[in-house]
Amino acid sequence: MSALVQYAAFLLTVTLLVKPVGRYMARVFTGEPTLLDPLLCPVERLLYRLTGVKPKVEMCWKEYAGAFVVFGMAGTLLLYAILRLQRFLPWFFSSCMTTPMTPDLAMNTAVSFSTTSTWQAYGGETTLSYFSQVVGLTVQNFLAGAAGLAVGVAFVRGLARDRAETIGNFWVDLVRSILWVLLPLSIVGALLLVWQGVPMNFHPYTGAEGLEGTRQTIAQGPVAALEIIKNLGTNGGGFFNANGAHPYENPTPLANFIEMLAIALLPAAFTHTYGLMIGRPRHGWLIYQVMVFLFVVGLLICGWAEQHGNPLLSRSLNTQAGAAQAGGNMEGKEVRFGITSSVLTAVTTSNGATGSYNSMHDSYTPIGGMVTLVNMLLGEIVFGGLGTGLYSIIMIALVALFLAGLMIGRTPAFLGKKIRAPESKMILLYILASSLSILLFTALAVLTRAGLAGLVTNTGPHGFTEILFAYASANANNGQNFAGLNANNFFYNLTTAVTMMVGRFGLAIPALGLAGMFAAQQPAPESAGTLPTTSLSFAVLLTSTALIVSALSYFPALALGPLLEHLTMMH
Repeated sequence: MSALVQYAAFLLTVTLLVKPVGRYMARVFTGEPTLLDPLLCPVERLLYRLTGVKPKVEMCWKEYAGAFVVFGMAGTLLLYAILRLQRFLPWFFSSCMTTPMTPDLAMNTAVSFSTTSTWQAYGGETTLSYFSQVVGLTVQNFLAGAAGLAVGVAFVRGLARDRAETIGNFWVDLVRSILWVLLPLSIVGALLLVWQGVPMNFHPYTGAEGLEGTRQTIAQGPVAALEIIKNLGTNGGGFFNANGAHPYENPTPLANFIEMLAIALLPAAFTHTYGLMIGRPRHGWLIYQVMVFLFVVGLLICGWAEQHGNPLLSRSLNTQAGAAQAGGNMEGKEVRFGITSSVLTAVTTSNGATGSYNSMHDSYTPIGGMVTLVNMLLGEIVFGGLGTGLYSIIMIALVALFLAGLMIGRTPAFLGKKIRAPESKMILLYILASSLSILLFTALAVLTRAGLAGLVTNTGPHGFTEILFAYASANANNGQNFAGLNANNFFYNLTTAVTMMVGRFGLAIPALGLAGMFAAQQPAPESAGTLPTTSLSFAVLLTSTALIVSALSYFPALALGPLLEHLTMMH
């Protein structure tokens, strides 16, 4: 019962904030006045003058996509340079940096943070200097997160406009995303985390001696600055190797709640922003309700699996919950969080494109771990990343409407816009990009010696799941992993980097292309044969299509991994 209360409290908090935050973002991106305008408008105008941006000149979808790609590549190159030169830059403690920053690891890390994946094939406190963490990673978390939100806003504009050739100005959307959305929330969030005990300093690492006389090095640093924006920007990637399980990143249950709220809030509220910008707020609420339904289903299944634990252990051990123990599967989980908070965080992070987990998913039961994997294989349609979650679920909705149109013999349409051959091609490219990159690289890894070399702990179905999870996480721009896979070698650094770029640019470009095509259309009036996008039928069709498309793409892989492992465990 206590678990259900905690789950309900989290979802209730998110739901109550969806309308005010969503309304605020709609005002920001439609140019309506906000309370922050007197402070931020002069800064915005100064940035445009310094960079030569003409804010009133809008872009077609190809120009918008080009600016997005160029900006992402520039961020990648800049971060790569910082990582390779960090030993010559300030705040580099050579005695503590025990993991070398090789060229392939630097390349992978740069791609990771510039695509909001923040896939970590390294230990943060033993690999990166304070300068790299703050000037490199933290800044890129702002820039990459804002760029993703900008693409989401442009996608919504494309759906909202009629007979238009443009979908906005990327640089304007980027600046407003940073100044009006991410920066204010980050300042407030960082102060709350410092209040809860998260370090924010530039002190050298501290040496200490344990009770048994063992010497240890305690890392600290500007943790709060990175921690809040990695969650708000749906990036992930912790200051420490243990990520959200580390007491400096996540010291209290309240800090854990704040960080989970930071992950879900903006993507959830963006559904209301979407509804307002297209003039159909009820449709935006229905999209949010579908997201919550899928979130709750995953939450309950994962919680049930972890609370029941491993039946093989229950034959000889007492695994029931009681006054003296939490029961269930506590392997890989922090005692201070327990199963409930760990599962809530696991489901939130795997749905929210943010690998900021506070427990080791590699130690979950096969079904519990599969829930986090399936959340990513669904395409991060539940909340998801900034902007990306919204257009991911709309893409699935378009597939659903296309299938419905075939069943009744009508040209499918969405919000009055027809889904013709050019639009169908963009949707097809979007759907195929994810499944091809995940499955092809997984197959390559299990068929090559270089790929199998990463399995240093597990083989068999669990080892297969570790590899599949890695590429699903990279493609979803999520970043979390099954820690049993040693991914810091040339093979995985290269292949996961390619998968991350496909998940970022290979999905955003078709989405922008579709937005541009919809913007150019003249909407047709609704008729008796039009499926209302605020009806229960639409919600059921959307949910069913999301599950069916994912099952058709990934069920054989799941059968070889977590499902086979579960059957083996049961028998």
